[in-house]
Amino acid sequence: MAKIKIKQIGSPIRRPEHQKKILIGLGLGKMHRVVEVEDTAETRGAIAKLPHMVAVVD
Repeated sequence: MAKIKIKQIGSPIRRPEHQKKILIGLGLGKMHRVVEVEDTAETRGAIAKLPHMVAVVD
């Protein structure tokens, strides 16, 4: 399966609890951390819910 890299660009401080849980589910939690995850519909949906906190990098 294809992989994508995502980078956290926003802080989870003063964010709703459900947004913090999505970040943890993606393997993020600290600023400027980059993780490689499988490119699935679930992952794309999680990224779409946090466009202000994560970015897809090449």
